[in-house]
Amino acid sequence: MSMTDHYDAAETRDPRDRETSLFFRLPRVLEAALAASGWRDHLVAIEPRTVTDRAALARLPILRKSDLPAMQRASLPFAGLAPVPVTDFARLFTSPGPIYEAEPRDADPWHAARALFAAGFRAGDIVLNTFSYHLTPGGFIMDSGARAIGCAVIPAGPGNTEQQLDVITAYRPTGYAGTPDFLNILLEAAAARGGDAGCIVKALVSGAAFPPSLQKSFAARGIDAYQAYAVAEFGIVAYETPARDGLVISEDLVVEIVRPGTGDPVPDGEVGEVVVTSLDPRHPMFRLALGDLSAIMPGVSACGRTNHRLRGWLGRADQTAKIKGMFVRPDQIAAIARRHPELGRLRLVVSRAHELDAMNLRAEAAGADAALAEGIAATLQAVTKLKGTVELVPPGTLPNDGKVIADERLV
Repeated sequence: MSMTDHYDAAETRDPRDRETSLFFRLPRVLEAALAASGWRDHLVAIEPRTVTDRAALARLPILRKSDLPAMQRASLPFAGLAPVPVTDFARLFTSPGPIYEAEPRDADPWHAARALFAAGFRAGDIVLNTFSYHLTPGGFIMDSGARAIGCAVIPAGPGNTEQQLDVITAYRPTGYAGTPDFLNILLEAAAARGGDAGCIVKALVSGAAFPPSLQKSFAARGIDAYQAYAVAEFGIVAYETPARDGLVISEDLVVEIVRPGTGDPVPDGEVGEVVVTSLDPRHPMFRLALGDLSAIMPGVSACGRTNHRLRGWLGRADQTAKIKGMFVRPDQIAAIARRHPELGRLRLVVSRAHELDAMNLRAEAAGADAALAEGIAATLQAVTKLKGTVELVPPGTLPNDGKVIADERLV
C-alpha cells in the first residue's frame, strides 16, 4: 500500500480546516443535545454558542465512562443522553458494566472504514471478522466498516477454532479482524493440523495488547497487521497507518488528553487520560473520559494524514488506592497541585513500612526548601486525611507516564 493512499480528501486536509469544521458543528450539536434530560442536568448553565474552540470545550464538565452504568440504571436505557427515541437507532447493544449503546443508521457508524483502509483492506477482500456479534457492538464495528469499503465479511465471532479453520479453507479470506491473540491461535492451530491459513495477508487488530514479539511473528508469516484503539461508545477512536508512527485519530471525533483526576488538558506529549467528544447529533457524547492513558504526538504522520495522533494505549488512568482503610484518588492529588501552583508533576508513592501502609508524595519543585515541603505535607494530610512524607525533586525528574499514584505494595 502506498504511503499516500488515503480513504478520502478529509484525511489530508489542512489541520486548521478540520478544527474549523469540528467547532463550527459543535455548538449546534450541543444545543440539540440539551433537548435530552441527561445532558440538561450534566451541562448546567452551558451556553452552546460559546463553545467554539478547544479552550471553551475544556470548560465543559467531564463525564466518566465508569459512571455510565449507575446513570443508566437510574434512567434506562441511555441515562437521558440520547436526544432521539430508541427506535431511531439501527441496533441496540449492551457491554460489560452493563453499559447500553446504540448504533446509528449510517453506512459506517463506528468510523471503522478508514482504519481498515489504512490497514490495506480494499473492495473485493474477504474479511474473517472474529469480534463478537453477541449483544456487544464489537463485531458490527468492523463488519460495517468492511462492507462500507466493499469487502465481503465472514461473521465468525470468537472461538470455535476448528470450525473457523474450515471456513478459512472454504472461503480463503484475505483479511482478519479481531484480537491479535486469537489470530495467533488460528495460525498455530492451522499449522498443527497441517492446514493453510496463508490466504490471510492483512489484519486489523484491537481489544488486546499487540506486543512487538507478536507483530514480528505475524510479519514473518506474511501478514501485514495494524492496530486500532476502539471503544463501544465511539467505535474506532484512532488507528495505525503504514507510517507506523502512532495512531491517527478518527475524523469527526475531538480527542483531548487531560491530567488524571481532572478535566484539565495537558500539553502535547504529556501522558494523561483520553477524553472524547462525538458530534453525532442522535447520540452525542461530550468529554467522555474513557479511563485510558495516552498522549498526543507532535506533528503529523509521515503517511500524509493530518489529524492528531495518539501514542497508543499506555495504561489505565484510574489509580485509586486504599491506604490505611481510606481511598486516595487521582483527583485529590490534582487538588494538592492546584493549592501549590509552583509545583510540576506530582506522584504519590504508596508502600509498606514496618507492616504498615506508608505514602510519600514526590513533587517537582524548582526551589526546594523545608518550609515548602512542610506546607505540602500539611496540604496532603488536609486533602487525604492521612499523614505522609513529602520529597521535593528537580523539575523533569518524574517520568512522563500519566501516573499520579504508584502503588508499590502491588509489586
